[in-house]
Amino acid sequence: MIICAGNNETFDFAIPMGVGLIETTMNLTRACLFDKPEFLLFIGSAGSYGELKFFDIIESKTASNIELAFLNNDAYTPLDNVISTNMDKTKKDVIVNSSNYISTNEELTKKFLNFGVGIENMEFFAVLKVAQEFNIPAGGVFCITNYTNKNAHEDFLENHEKAKKILALHVKKRIKELTLK
Repeated sequence: MIICAGNNETFDFAIPMGVGLIETTMNLTRACLFDKPEFLLFIGSAGSYGELKFFDIIESKTASNIELAFLNNDAYTPLDNVISTNMDKTKKDVIVNSSNYISTNEELTKKFLNFGVGIENMEFFAVLKVAQEFNIPAGGVFCITNYTNKNAHEDFLENHEKAKKILALHVKKRIKELTLK
């Protein structure tokens, strides 16, 4: 099953699940209860913490839920805040951080890179958490639309349509490659 966020981030070959952690969790759980998929592939846009460039494509099976306060030792969590469906331990994933907020503090978000976290997407942690609960293999494909700085929203708006086209072409090509095997 190929899924996406929704609202203005939809694709003709993906099922929208909602924006943010909560909507995604609720809707994806409902979908898995009624018709459990064999595999979940989430596709969407992402913001870069600085190393990845506009329109780069990232495939990952690892997500985190780390809030900005953690980066300054202003918060902690007793919860497991990193999850991975990557069984190939020789392949190191770019970790995708998820929060219900878009980061705009460039200096603070660069600290994510020290933890191996390279990008942010609002929904991916929820996708992997639901996949883990239902024992479903899962992954994600992302296209960079912005950096996590004061221009994040403007850059997202400017780059979003092009990123969606690049992402759609990439996913369709990968699906074709897999069906030829």
